[in-house]
Amino acid sequence: MAHIPDGVLSLPVIIGGGLIAAAGVALGLRALDERDIPKTAILAAVFFVAGLFAVPVGPSSVHLLLGGLMGLILGVRAFPAVFVGLLLQAVMFGFGGLSSLGVDTVNMALPGVALAYTARPLMARAAPTTRGVLAAAVAALAVVGTASGVALALALSSPDYVPALRIVALTYLPLAVVEAIVTGFTVTFLARVEPEILTPAPREACP
Repeated sequence: MAHIPDGVLSLPVIIGGGLIAAAGVALGLRALDERDIPKTAILAAVFFVAGLFAVPVGPSSVHLLLGGLMGLILGVRAFPAVFVGLLLQAVMFGFGGLSSLGVDTVNMALPGVALAYTARPLMARAAPTTRGVLAAAVAALAVVGTASGVALALALSSPDYVPALRIVALTYLPLAVVEAIVTGFTVTFLARVEPEILTPAPREACP
């Protein structure tokens, strides 16, 4: 349930999430130049496609988020990439909602971006395999961050959602494992063949 549908969130949560998302997208666009557009577009497309394949888990469903991977490769530029992917999913397939678009963007982009900025100094001089292990940890924790964001948004919107939040949060655990494996292997490969793609540009703004 990473995509929160319309009519679920309260107005203050929608406004707060929208403001945070707008700030993140603005920072991402400020850090974006023509050299970043191809990889940003590719990851936005991968995120869009991955989000279309939801797997039922208990009372909810999950799909690949790729927040950790996008945070590590794009940094704060992950915000506009996630926003565009979510907007297209909402408009074309009815995933999530337009009113919750800001909250969904924050939940899916912010954990990966924040964790990536923490992990990048540790990864800078590490061997490819170590980079992969650190990236796997970032990916798993990013999923936990998304689950926490969804739970917080629902809890702040209505106390009626609180009893079900623990069950919903547990559905993210298998996803955290899958995301860790996918991101770990991807970053290990990139660190061997294209290490500069994991190096932030000097102009990149901090979130």
